[in-house]
Amino acid sequence: MILLIFGLVLFLGIHSVRIVADGRRSRFIAARGLNAWKGVYSLISIAGFVLICIGFGQARQQAVLLWSPPRWTHDVAALLTLLAFVLVTAAYVPGNGIKARVKDPMILGVKCWAAGHLLANGTLADVVLFGSFLAWVVLDFRAARQRRRAGAEPEVGSVKRGRSLMAVVVGVLVWMLFAFHLHQWLIGVAPFPGFHGIGH
Repeated sequence: MILLIFGLVLFLGIHSVRIVADGRRSRFIAARGLNAWKGVYSLISIAGFVLICIGFGQARQQAVLLWSPPRWTHDVAALLTLLAFVLVTAAYVPGNGIKARVKDPMILGVKCWAAGHLLANGTLADVVLFGSFLAWVVLDFRAARQRRRAGAEPEVGSVKRGRSLMAVVVGVLVWMLFAFHLHQWLIGVAPFPGFHGIGH
């Protein structure tokens, strides 16, 4: 659990700089350049992510069960995760209407992912991991909205025809690949036990 918590501190900490220390981030970039900031940001993010994966895996081996979620919560989690993949994809597809409408599809996507997994899992490690992401994303959304009101966030460009459909199709396909194959292979848990994917 210690590794999991330390990884969350690193990963969410570096992703919270714009929430709690946006001025320091700006001064760092002004003094050392954007590439230097991206380098530091990437190194800390990767280190935190690796520690989260290792720590979560260790915590699951000695799971502390807080409650037993009913079966229907897994169906809700699957739908929320599907929505999350579409939203995160929309964050990277330029000129799509989804991004123009919700403004922060990445943040909303992470919120759906965290909420779905928190609902469908009842161990202490799950609460620590997904609860931390859910709390962070609420704060990040608030900070992004404040920056937008202050004019510090760039406006979304014009919507181009077919880009929204592209985001939905790609998001659904990536979700299917991850849910039916990669999730069990990488995480060790099959979201759909009846499906025989990688690792069977």
